[in-house]
Amino acid sequence: MSQQHRSGPTGTRRASVAWGVVALAATALTSGCTAAVNDDVKRGWLPPETEGATTTTALSEHLWVGSWIAALVVGVITWGVMLYAIVKFRRRKGEAGLPAQLRYNVPVEMLFTIMPLFMVAVLFYFTARDQHILENRYQEPEVNIEVVGKRWAWDFNYTDSGVYDTGIQAAQTPDGLDFDVPGTIPTLYLPVDKKIELKLTARDVIHDFYVPAFSYKKDVIPGHTNYMAITPTKTGDYIGRCAELCGEGHSRMIFKVKVVSQADYDQHMEDLRAAGNVGELSPDIGPAHSVPGEGQAETDSEGANG
Repeated sequence: MSQQHRSGPTGTRRASVAWGVVALAATALTSGCTAAVNDDVKRGWLPPETEGATTTTALSEHLWVGSWIAALVVGVITWGVMLYAIVKFRRRKGEAGLPAQLRYNVPVEMLFTIMPLFMVAVLFYFTARDQHILENRYQEPEVNIEVVGKRWAWDFNYTDSGVYDTGIQAAQTPDGLDFDVPGTIPTLYLPVDKKIELKLTARDVIHDFYVPAFSYKKDVIPGHTNYMAITPTKTGDYIGRCAELCGEGHSRMIFKVKVVSQADYDQHMEDLRAAGNVGELSPDIGPAHSVPGEGQAETDSEGANG
């Protein structure tokens, strides 16, 4: 019996050492993986391309992260108080009856009233401040573009240049939605470092213009115009999508945003003009012209106002 008692703690210690080695090995492997993919995950929940994509991207990110930090702090305090109450006022062995009951504790009731109001006021202040900046339209935008949502693609009127581009629904490929073949999805060209105002409207049902890299989205509503003010700060390609369930083709209602130099932007305007896409697409084109595929580009040109 005594031998068994001596071997018990020894076995426990050996198991602890073994688990410690496993934990260290797992930590080392995890660290190695983290170093290997650091470029992809260094921004946590955000993809790398969102960093500095526009002048206001960081504003949205900071508001989001700050809200989570505030929620976690409040949560930790709340959980701590609950755990303290559970341990401190638990019924101990041999005790009978209920613990002392507190009623009409004015200081506690004031604390429970003032603290939530204070937290809501702080969150409201920062949200209202940042929302005012995000929603503030440019007094003199350098580029004006009308974005028209339709089932299930997008049209773009480059009003300053007097040209337009019409899109068709994304093509389905064996590997999923094809983002690379020119003409597969609508492509919105934006010049870098320019104040751009997007005029958003729709032809049929409510859509939502959303570019994740810009950390900004806005409803696209028939018979109503919304505006989005952005200033892209780095060139690149970004994927956008409709963020409002709008029918059977909703999942394919995607588009590409190409932020390019001014020279490349001007060249694209000339290419559209050379292709005959002169004027603007009328916002009241019938549903037949919004059917994806089957000659969308040809039929939509009938609605252009030269």
